[in-house]
Amino acid sequence: MDAYPLDTPSPYPPAAIAAAWQRERPGTPTDSIGIVTPLWRLAKLFADDRRRLLADLGVDGATLDLLSVLRRAGTPYELTTRQLTERTLVTAGAISQRVGRAERSGLVERRTATDGSRAVVVSLTAAGHALVEQTVEQVLTRESELISSLTAAERDLLAGKLQSLLDDVTGRVKSDPGKTAGGR
Repeated sequence: MDAYPLDTPSPYPPAAIAAAWQRERPGTPTDSIGIVTPLWRLAKLFADDRRRLLADLGVDGATLDLLSVLRRAGTPYELTTRQLTERTLVTAGAISQRVGRAERSGLVERRTATDGSRAVVVSLTAAGHALVEQTVEQVLTRESELISSLTAAERDLLAGKLQSLLDDVTGRVKSDPGKTAGGR
């Protein structure tokens, strides 16, 4: 993908990228470019915007992710470290580091499960609950503003199509992890 300032419209839209590859390498499949390129660009824009907002709020993104997963679990706002790993896109080691940082900040507490297993249970503290309540409201409000050009019907349609694509791609990548996409 060509580099360009992400705060301005693309001077080289995906259709132009696809046409250039067809000119230079006739027969090379380019049908993915019109989908993957905008998704990559959107992901970068959303991630950069969220990073700026969280920096302004003084919250680390990894910590917010941990607190959000616990908050979404419902009362009593606790999960085992295994459940945290399953509900995030990070490894068990990364969860352990996130829990340690959040615990040192007084946002979560950690204890051994009472069921006789060796499981570690992580729960939100009052401070962690307050932080996630305040922060998530601002993050989701901002992201809602960013997609406000879409109607409710368009948002529903796009969300469904993206979930279908995500499910399919996840299955394909998991079934053949040795294959990687070529550069554009």
